[in-house]
Amino acid sequence: MKPIPQMETTELRSRLQDGETVYMIDVREDEEVAAGMISGAKHIPMGEIPNRLDEIPRNQEVVIICRSGGRSQHVCEFLTHQGLDNVINMKGGMLQWHDDEE
Repeated sequence: MKPIPQMETTELRSRLQDGETVYMIDVREDEEVAAGMISGAKHIPMGEIPNRLDEIPRNQEVVIICRSGGRSQHVCEFLTHQGLDNVINMKGGMLQWHDDEE
């Protein structure tokens, strides 16, 4: 299996600030996203991904987001095994996203 593509938080932020539409899925749990999500991201908790595959587009890149980049990496690997070759892991997750803001 080829390595899962990784996107730096700074690249994602830059693309969003440039007005680009980026399809993002936040796989954190409900209590985690209650503290805040990236504007425009869709929330699908990691455990619900297998039952909600039909909600994930296959015709555009999809950035997968979690707290630190670990769960999102696992979700990317799972989705790749399901035949989706358009998924990208947000490296460092929301911890890195918030660190960039400081």
